[in-house]
Amino acid sequence: MAVDISIEQLKQSFEQQGYIADQETIVTVFLALKLEKPLLVEGPPGVGKTEIAKVLAAIFEAELIRLQCYEGLDENKALYEWNYQKQLIRIQLSQVNRDARHADIEDNLFSEEYLLERPLLKAIRTEKTPVLLIDEIDKVDQEFEAFLFEVLSDFQVSIPEWGTLKARQIPIVILTSNAEREISDGLKRRCIYLYLDFPSPDKELRIINAKVPGIGQRLSLEIARAVNVIREELLLRKKPSIAETLDWARAVAALDADRLTPDAVKFSLNLIFKNKDDIDTFNQNLGTEGLISFLNENRQPGHKGRG
Repeated sequence: MAVDISIEQLKQSFEQQGYIADQETIVTVFLALKLEKPLLVEGPPGVGKTEIAKVLAAIFEAELIRLQCYEGLDENKALYEWNYQKQLIRIQLSQVNRDARHADIEDNLFSEEYLLERPLLKAIRTEKTPVLLIDEIDKVDQEFEAFLFEVLSDFQVSIPEWGTLKARQIPIVILTSNAEREISDGLKRRCIYLYLDFPSPDKELRIINAKVPGIGQRLSLEIARAVNVIREELLLRKKPSIAETLDWARAVAALDADRLTPDAVKFSLNLIFKNKDDIDTFNQNLGTEGLISFLNENRQPGHKGRG
């Protein structure tokens, strides 16, 4: 798809969708669209990588086709499969009708009626340009990755019974990685690369204000700073994501608090910590009083507490 949009229009469109992005992110997404190249977005979980695909689908009114990657994912699950049960029923019915010719039966078994489209084939065959999200590519093995970058190079696939199918429209492709393993050079060469990190307190404040309407300015500011302190000051198994920040903001606001207090923090910890080890680390190395002290003294995080 030839994207007719300027950088400024793209930035405004992202903001209209509630996605707060810096200029580097907007320009990188813009170049991926203009050059019709896949965009590989890498970074820790919960920083808004997947959301980029959802926002682009909304902006261009395109279908979002998602391939969720996992260990053991193979070509059949990603590309296509034949409906074996339906084929078997067809064979059984043909045996009842002994007049049916074998060649006709075989041809029919591999018609579109029996084809199960998986995300990659669906993205290639769709009439209108879709957004193809290949989520958590770092979870698949290198063999599947090699298959994938061949598909992304030519935007075509081969079905032995049908031949080669070329993409009707080149999809907008977003790949995400949590950096659990190094992505191959072959795949990276075919993509434009973008790294997303956790937002600064100022950016997170803008995100809170955009996503949690009606929240008080003081409360949103304290939550943005508090999450930054927690991420930077503590050695956690899982740092709070942006989504968890927003949940925390909504929860504290639901408690009718206009600022963070020790009780508000204590009764809402389960919104930002999702395992006991991280809760223990917080209580042992910072605690509710320590967090409030950080906020009141306007101190800057710098020491990593150890549990």
